[in-house]
Amino acid sequence: MISRLQLAAGIVGIYLGTLTGCEKALFPPHYERTPYDRYEQLHGRYRPTSEENAYGGQQPALRDRLRPLGQP
Repeated sequence: MISRLQLAAGIVGIYLGTLTGCEKALFPPHYERTPYDRYEQLHGRYRPTSEENAYGGQQPALRDRLRPLGQP
């Protein structure tokens, strides 16, 4: 049978294991995010991933990146 101490140590171990998950970003900022990013960059239609907001901080450039390709 499992004692309470072993059970508590197991729960704490699982909890600490989930807290230490992935620390690095999946894709570094200088890598292309999609297969089309390099194509767009080579054809002069690169869209930045972030823009400066009204308070001087960075935010995702969603409007620019979701705009259809044929529109300026």
